[in-house]
Amino acid sequence: MRANNGKWQEKIGFLLFRLAMLFVVFVVFYIIYDIFSKGVSSINWQFLTDRPREGMTAGGIFPAIIGTAYLTIITTLVSVPLGVGAAIFLNEYSKENFLTRLIRMALRNLAGVPSIVFGLFGVAFFIQYLGLRPSLLAAGLTMGILTLPVTVTASEEALKTVPAAFRQGALALGASPWQMIRSIVLPQALPGMLTGAILGLARAAGETAPILFTGAAFFLPFLPSSVHSQFMALPYHLYILATQHHAISRVRPLAYGTALVLLLLVVVLNGAAIFLRSYYRNKMRRGGI
Repeated sequence: MRANNGKWQEKIGFLLFRLAMLFVVFVVFYIIYDIFSKGVSSINWQFLTDRPREGMTAGGIFPAIIGTAYLTIITTLVSVPLGVGAAIFLNEYSKENFLTRLIRMALRNLAGVPSIVFGLFGVAFFIQYLGLRPSLLAAGLTMGILTLPVTVTASEEALKTVPAAFRQGALALGASPWQMIRSIVLPQALPGMLTGAILGLARAAGETAPILFTGAAFFLPFLPSSVHSQFMALPYHLYILATQHHAISRVRPLAYGTALVLLLLVVVLNGAAIFLRSYYRNKMRRGGI
């Protein structure tokens, strides 16, 4: 009797899990369909390569695309080296003690902090304390700090998946700790580290609050001339078109088109993470790394 009850409970539990999964998939696909159906009509060559004109009621989003690309590059240069280096230190060099546990707890807490808090930190530290102007550099540094917890955590988890026997074997053959890490550990952990870094960048590409405070411009129909220039970005441009524009109904198709471009950018970054992870895993299985 108890066995039958256990089987029914298991079936009901799996049914609820499947229903939850189907509900989430339905909501995601409905959002994607809504954005695609209302935004695809705005996507054309002029929209992607032209600058906004007539108070953003005409033209395209080229400066916002380029500004988002520049911002992503700066974020990568800040978060990836620092995140990978911190993960290597925590997992390979530091001893397990109260301090390392405190650092890991702080990183996990920072990963859940609202992005607007990072924006206020960027204003207080990079602009007011260091004296930087609202610019690509200030916004990129802020976004680098925002993605750093995700990069560190993902990189450290990837390093933990490398068997300890690989490290012991390399050290037994006379390799130094750094030679062992560089030649054995990092190639094995590379797929997971790349995945974590790219997913962090995908999140950063869609953030509005941090760049709102640190350098994004409301209307700037030309490309930034240096890292000290202000810039347009897709998420902030979308926010303006959808909520702050003086003719919201008139620019709504442009807003949906911008949302579709931003969605495609995030999909491309996530697809790149999946592709690179599969590529390097297959390469390791073939003995190429």
